[in-house]
Amino acid sequence: MIEKNDSICAVTEAIGSGGEGVIRHEGVTFFVPACLPSEKVRFKVLKIKGNIGYGKLEEVLTPAEERVRAKCPVFTRCGGCSLQHLDYPTQLAHKANVVRDALRKIGGIDIAVPTAVKSDLPYGYRNKLQMPIGVDKEGKTVIGFYAERSHRIVPVSACAIHPEWAERLIAAVKRYAEECAVKGYDELQKTGALRHIVAREIGDRFIFTLVTAKRNLPNIAHLIALLSEKFAEFSLYINFNDADTNVILGKEFQLVHGSGFFEASEQGIRYEAGPVTFLQVNENVRAKLYKDALKTVTGEGDEVVIDAYSGGGLLTAMIAKKAKRAYGIELEEEAVRCADSLKAKNGLQNMTNICGAVEDKLGGVLEKERGEKVRLILDPPRAGIARSVVKALLASGIEKLTLISCNPATLARDLGILTGSLIENEKGELIKNPAYEGVGESETLSGYYAIERIQPYDMFPQTKAIECLACLTLKK
Repeated sequence: MIEKNDSICAVTEAIGSGGEGVIRHEGVTFFVPACLPSEKVRFKVLKIKGNIGYGKLEEVLTPAEERVRAKCPVFTRCGGCSLQHLDYPTQLAHKANVVRDALRKIGGIDIAVPTAVKSDLPYGYRNKLQMPIGVDKEGKTVIGFYAERSHRIVPVSACAIHPEWAERLIAAVKRYAEECAVKGYDELQKTGALRHIVAREIGDRFIFTLVTAKRNLPNIAHLIALLSEKFAEFSLYINFNDADTNVILGKEFQLVHGSGFFEASEQGIRYEAGPVTFLQVNENVRAKLYKDALKTVTGEGDEVVIDAYSGGGLLTAMIAKKAKRAYGIELEEEAVRCADSLKAKNGLQNMTNICGAVEDKLGGVLEKERGEKVRLILDPPRAGIARSVVKALLASGIEKLTLISCNPATLARDLGILTGSLIENEKGELIKNPAYEGVGESETLSGYYAIERIQPYDMFPQTKAIECLACLTLKK
């Protein structure tokens, strides 16, 4: 009988969706990070419940050909990256498999998924940094990243998937905390001040936000001076958040240095962003994704395109340059203000930005544009598309939909409903649709959508996260 703390030698069969190795041993399926298929490994049993177990890698006895040395010194300790031990081409193939498996298991859709589009920078690609600040067991202030499934901070001085500016920022904030005796926040004791540092790079300029549980921090001028030694142009916000929550940012922002917003340009569109404006974290892959997404919703120039969950309006503006009219629907007020500024800067009179929830605003736009050649593109948060929006799409008769998703599980669910492979029972629960059995990838039930194409993009190299584009056509 297998027990906790046992040491087991076995062969890894596969990689799970979270990047962990899948090992089956004596009727138990173990998930062990940093293991690759075909590898013989020795691991320690950390937890076991029924026929599911979790382990910690102790030694790789027979390494796989795809194994590479991880660049990060805290790999397997930090919860950020889970694939640094896997060579990059195999990472791209693995992520395609994750999407394919999610579609089949969750959505009941069996469709070929091509290899993920690569990032030209497998490391150092992120333009955004979010780091918790807390205290260790000795009460010393630490800056780093959370361990997997934990709020224990793993201290770091740099990060391999961020550019070198992250190292400069960490050093400056750490020095400020030490020299001004400002403590990191203790989540258990509810003491201390500094909770997070958030940074956004926009064309070699930076927006920094220091999140604090106390309204008045000492000697902010010293922090500004330290940052000025390392960064030529930046803005600094102080954000107040004393709530007992996992939400990083509070509602109160105080600009203490700089303009607060910066302007940049992409694909001929001038745009600006602030501390909470949504932008994809990998500019190289974002450009590839947006270029492909534009092709799916524009063509003849007579389209009316709705960009749902539109963020700061960058994609909406790109659409407006190619379509008859473009609408952006976004809940975050600051993002809509940025989108309005973007509209004015680029002279896009055919672009309309709407502030509100997609489920509340979509119907009005569809009614206004009834009879037009309407196309819809949706880029929802990880939770996916609201069920009410999915139902509205099925009732809308829109001929072409494009979905952008960062979560294969919710993408599979939403595609399942849109293609008819999933239906609601009398309790409102999603179940597999018996009428969909055996339907090929080019067919679907009348009134539902067919998947024309699905393409993963590696927006987040070295991590388990996957971005995906799905193109759908209404089946009549």
